[in-house]
Amino acid sequence: MRRILNRPELGAACGVVAVWAFFALYAGGSGFLSQAGSATYLEIASELGILAAAVSLLMIAGEFDLSVGSMIAASGMTISLLCERLGWSIWAAIAVALVLSLGVGFANGLVVVRTKLPSFIVTLGSLFILSGSTIGMTRLVTGRTQVGGLHEALHYGSAQTLFASRIGGFSVSILWWVAITVLASWVLLRTRSGNWIFGAGGAPDAARNLGVPVPKVKIALFMTTSFCACLIATFQAVKFTGSDVLRGTGKELEAILAAVLGGTLLTGGHGSVVGAAFGALLFGMVQQGIVFAGVDSDWYKVFLGAMLITAVLVNTYVRGRMVEARR
Repeated sequence: MRRILNRPELGAACGVVAVWAFFALYAGGSGFLSQAGSATYLEIASELGILAAAVSLLMIAGEFDLSVGSMIAASGMTISLLCERLGWSIWAAIAVALVLSLGVGFANGLVVVRTKLPSFIVTLGSLFILSGSTIGMTRLVTGRTQVGGLHEALHYGSAQTLFASRIGGFSVSILWWVAITVLASWVLLRTRSGNWIFGAGGAPDAARNLGVPVPKVKIALFMTTSFCACLIATFQAVKFTGSDVLRGTGKELEAILAAVLGGTLLTGGHGSVVGAAFGALLFGMVQQGIVFAGVDSDWYKVFLGAMLITAVLVNTYVRGRMVEARR
């Protein structure tokens, strides 16, 4: 029983049950319990959950990436511009966006591990560079901030099947979310790389002394967060048949919020990918639940802020218990 109570995702799992029960009671008759209602909040949770899985791994390793929101806009606009302006196949454009995202992730990680600067500062700089570059380049080339017409790109149909189709009314992105969560959780809990991630965040000096390649682990995780941001950009670009320079704004904070709600400590060394998935699901249910309940959506951020403070208080308590247990 004590082992179960110490699981980082337990609080988020209980929160999911409580929030679902609350909205089922107050908004069940308004569509929250319908298939369409479930599909709506699961789709929102799936895109955030994919990003939160990578962000939670990076946070467990003791780092943050604030550039993922801008990476979504940059990747999506890269795909749209290459297809709409140059007539590229959508698959070639996605490949270029993927290489770009991996390059940005590598640069973020390399600067952090070489300079020892806080990743908060380094990736905040990347956020502004990517955001400004995306807006400036898009307006320079098109004179607009939105680019559409992606449905006319070569091989758009196959991309739509993989990234924007629906199965029984549910978005295919939910399957991607489940697959990525299972894979990331397996890596974290069942492989040597997972031990390295915990060591890099919990006791980096001790991990180095034991031969753990801490810099390489962190660089790889920065590249993983950028890759997942590019994947979200691809989902959205294909689904909306275009891109917007402001798409992805604030997603970096939402992903961190989902990870914290799922029990990942802000100090690193402790957390759970499954917990981040519960955090994303909690996020999606609240976002759509208040709409079904007829509450003004302006109050949505009040719910999120209250949940964040509660999660941090619980995390602080857990951290204290861990320190006491080690003595």
